[in-house]
Amino acid sequence: MKVAVEELEACKRRLAVEAPADVVQKEWERAYGRVQKQARLPGFRKGHVPRSLVKLHFADDVRREVAEHLIPDVYRQALTEARLDPVNEPDLQEVKLEENAPLSFVAVVEVKPAIALADYKGVEVQHAPAAVSDDEAAAALEQMREQQAEFRAVDRAAASGDLAVVDYTLRPDEHDATTANGYHFVIGSGAVMPEIDAAAVGMKAGDQKDVALRFPDDHRLESLRGKGGTATLKVSEVKEKILPALDDEFAKSLGEFATLDALRAEVRKQLETRREAEQRRELEDKIVGAVLQHHEFTVPDALVMRQIAHQVEHARERLRRQGVDPDGVKWDVPKLVGELRPGAEQGVRRALLLEAIADKEGLVPADDEVEAEVEKIARASQRPAPAVRRMMEKSGDLEALRIGLRERKTLDFLIGHATVRA
Repeated sequence: MKVAVEELEACKRRLAVEAPADVVQKEWERAYGRVQKQARLPGFRKGHVPRSLVKLHFADDVRREVAEHLIPDVYRQALTEARLDPVNEPDLQEVKLEENAPLSFVAVVEVKPAIALADYKGVEVQHAPAAVSDDEAAAALEQMREQQAEFRAVDRAAASGDLAVVDYTLRPDEHDATTANGYHFVIGSGAVMPEIDAAAVGMKAGDQKDVALRFPDDHRLESLRGKGGTATLKVSEVKEKILPALDDEFAKSLGEFATLDALRAEVRKQLETRREAEQRRELEDKIVGAVLQHHEFTVPDALVMRQIAHQVEHARERLRRQGVDPDGVKWDVPKLVGELRPGAEQGVRRALLLEAIADKEGLVPADDEVEAEVEKIARASQRPAPAVRRMMEKSGDLEALRIGLRERKTLDFLIGHATVRA
């Protein structure tokens, strides 16, 4: 087999491949056999159509069989000979496939860049971790009180902080009206359009009001962006927020806490754990950012687009959780790709650089480290670890786990060799 590699760009290669005629003909014979077993023609039983008639009536099927089996096999062999590991599916061009003749084609692929590693040990960064303050702990407790608040009906005008229960009809310009009954929102929370929020203040149960409104320029429905409309708002009930007292009884109501001091201690512990994780990520970003400044390299567009696709899918999933059908939303794809591309490119640069450092330093997770992570996942899902492992192997998640552990070891290595100044 002949394989010629041409560098088109830093991350793009052109493979010119030719497989000899005898290899091609063997596959052609196998394809005739496979098609002949399934061939049907009037006057012949299935699988008993003569080869001459198979050639005459099923030539396209035979050629398709040859292409589907031979081209991928030859392509894989060509990659092995060329020592290439593409990051995308090949763009096949100039395919020549005929019986009793060599197979030839051109495959254009993208590959990871060859990164010439410069200084990555001993980078200096400024990083001053901040401890959890008493005010932050108090604010967290106050948020817990808010979550446990009760709302009681009152016979007075609604004010900021009250829960308004309303029936409304929304009439956007050039759109059909929508109606909802028993809708409730906390006034001043930003849960509804500002015009509706402001109109609810001062209304009592039974009051009705028409409100002029304008949809925001970033509304999730493109057809409503910047458009006007009206809303008819009728208040059916006003409820006042009642916060629980911050005492031992409040602590007991939240779980295994005998006293308010015990709850305070747990809240601070959770805040410190979260702060530690945030500060670790911040330190990682600073160190990797400093290392990236010493390395310039091109990234494959296929990996960037894959990163963008992941982000778009996450956005679609967020819409689903909000009860919105993402397929019903008009996406400005070119604009979205343009907005996401810089961050995606930076993410790919980061991953490729960490991979290159891991390879240089021989940083790989040990088998027991991988198994420990599988055990954690198994415990969390309450499934046997062997079953979880088999499932992860099948889905590719086990390899993703290994990559994640290798990245963590690489970040530990960089942090251990960095100079961190407060």
